[in-house]
Amino acid sequence: MKNILILKNESLNKYNSWRVGGAADTLFVPKNLEDLKNFLKKEQYLKPLTFIGLGSNILVRDGGIRGTVIVMYAALNEIHITDDSVYVEAGISCAKIAKNLAKEHFVGGEFFAGIPGTIGGALAMNSGCYGSETWNYVTKVNMIDEEGNIALRLKNEFSISYREVVKPKFNEWFVGAWFNFKRDILADSESKIKEYLNHRKRTQPLNWPTAGSTFRNPKDTFAAQLIEECGLKGFRVGNAEVSDKHANFIINLGDATAKDIESIIDHIESEVFRKKGIKLEREVKILGDFLS
Repeated sequence: MKNILILKNESLNKYNSWRVGGAADTLFVPKNLEDLKNFLKKEQYLKPLTFIGLGSNILVRDGGIRGTVIVMYAALNEIHITDDSVYVEAGISCAKIAKNLAKEHFVGGEFFAGIPGTIGGALAMNSGCYGSETWNYVTKVNMIDEEGNIALRLKNEFSISYREVVKPKFNEWFVGAWFNFKRDILADSESKIKEYLNHRKRTQPLNWPTAGSTFRNPKDTFAAQLIEECGLKGFRVGNAEVSDKHANFIINLGDATAKDIESIIDHIESEVFRKKGIKLEREVKILGDFLS
């Protein structure tokens, strides 16, 4: 990936964890932040811009994405750690930062091991698990705009809630963040990470292409429980299926289309509302166009 510069009409199925979807008009993988800044400053790219990381929380429709898709994973991957501050670029995986924090005897970041995406994605949607959320620890962030300008923004400039972050400016994207994790030499963070990873392995269908949790948990209940109670485990459209292991996961059994997956999402929403009177909110972001 690091050698990729600019590709035209590039299939996006290898850039997302569901392994589905059409092509991007243009796809760009920067080598580092300077590379990204220079690309944007030239202003010769197709608009609009779409930023993705590991593609673990998106569904790319079969008609692909217009404009330019910028892949942050494996590009913006620097970590700077001091005694009282941790700075992480947006393209680094959450799993990697969890391991790095534990190695440096920081506590609080172990939950990142359970998030199958990048720091940029975690910042964009306030990802969380095991009782912690990303923005619990953020102090300030670096953003980049369409012209390649970097802006430093404080936490209080954002509206932050469960799985949602409203940015002060629409046309800015996360390129890095400072976190206020604390050091504790006596803490055994690595053991906690192993515990979290074992829990994921036991409860989630990690051996299939999936995008993680499809729906947000409604107040005072769990999306997976509602879906299961509606008898939807194993519900299938084409080669996509509601996981028997975890009902809030939709798996690609092989050669599923984005339309298969979106049809299941629509059906789950309809059935849960019909039987439970609860309107589920999507955690997965649906991008791009239908196949014409």
